[in-house]
Amino acid sequence: MLKNKTALITGSTSGIGLGIAKALARQGANIMLNGFGDVDGARAEVEALGVRVEYHGADMSKPAEIEAMMQAAAAAFGQVDVLVNNAGIQHLSLVEDFPVDRWDAIIAINLSSAFHTTRLALPAMKAANWGRIINLASVHGLVGSAQKSAYVAAKHGLVGLTKVTALETATTGVTCNAICPGWVLTPLVQKQVDIKAEALGLSNEEAKKLLLGEKEPSGQFTTPEELGELAVFLCSPAAGNVRGVAWNMDGGWVAQ
Repeated sequence: MLKNKTALITGSTSGIGLGIAKALARQGANIMLNGFGDVDGARAEVEALGVRVEYHGADMSKPAEIEAMMQAAAAAFGQVDVLVNNAGIQHLSLVEDFPVDRWDAIIAINLSSAFHTTRLALPAMKAANWGRIINLASVHGLVGSAQKSAYVAAKHGLVGLTKVTALETATTGVTCNAICPGWVLTPLVQKQVDIKAEALGLSNEEAKKLLLGEKEPSGQFTTPEELGELAVFLCSPAAGNVRGVAWNMDGGWVAQ
């Protein structure tokens, strides 16, 4: 379905981003990876699916590096056809104790980076009259949780950016939508599990059950593979008139 298309996924060397990269690669898309960690391992996993893979290590808090990444993708592949804004960081603290530098970093990486990639990708998408922008928001783009002021603010902002981008492209072949996962066992969430286990003297498995039980009626984590398949649907002809949606895959979290 995506043969001869190029997908750029930020924060795609592990977790949700890598899951989406692999799902799009299975549809034939060439992939531009971005992120830190095991770059070689991620690249090998995607290349094994038979597509071209490039990597750019842009720091998503720095607009100049984001611009360089977008230029590198255009130079390597011609243009970005599918843009997945997935990069994100987290910090937990009460509002009055929230470190200012952490607030600034979360807003920059979780929200502003998506603005920069989107503004740079849109001209070529509009010229081609085809494009898909998928913003990985979060259930926290729809509801709040204590001690996550910056993350919740950024993800609500990302849902807002999604809606505006969708309205501005509504008469074109470009769509913009958000995916809002509940708990996904990424390194970010595993860190929260570890903190809970240590604080309450629980095993890791007990802490996982407690974390899920607090918010997610299904009692199970959403997987990167499930999110990847939702991204594939949003890229499909069937989703050509799905515009400005914040699609939660959250085990019933928001249904409560």
